[in-house]
Amino acid sequence: MINEIDSESLHGRIAGGEDVLLVDIRTPAEIAQGAIPDAMQLPMHLIPIRISELPKDRDVVLYCRSGARSYQACAYMMQQGYDRVLNLRGGIIAWARHGYPIA
Repeated sequence: MINEIDSESLHGRIAGGEDVLLVDIRTPAEIAQGAIPDAMQLPMHLIPIRISELPKDRDVVLYCRSGARSYQACAYMMQQGYDRVLNLRGGIIAWARHGYPIA
């Protein structure tokens, strides 16, 4: 079972100063069109190579355009022993629809 977080909950946690690592797994071309501020950029195809850069001791929220690719990436990370990984439901589309900041 993949844990998910919605845009409102994530925005609230960030605004409240919680220690959440946001990871944008889209391609550089997609990221160039706008990203959630302060998100780490780690294209999906590089996760298996660079997974050691992601902490296991804090919440990691993965997001993509719609939430489909990040859902798959969360499943992969959970198989690798990450239990504090969350998928941003609806991706950056849902985030933007709520009017939250995009850099």
